[in-house]
Amino acid sequence: MATRDSGQIGMPWVVIARNGSRGMRVSLYRPGDDSEIEGEPIGEITGNPREMGRQLRDLLSEIDCGDN
Repeated sequence: MATRDSGQIGMPWVVIARNGSRGMRVSLYRPGDDSEIEGEPIGEITGNPREMGRQLRDLLSEIDCGDN
């Protein structure tokens, strides 16, 4: 799980990678979303741990967290 400050105390942006069919499903939760339910899917990562790390960094770099 990764978080980023949203500017609102106690309401971060959250990204969670969970086990999926072939690899891991990566979901985005906006400030105030319940992270116990399914979030907005942003991709799937597969392969060995090093490759999955690269894919996750690429996915995270493409997320728009409302920064100006």
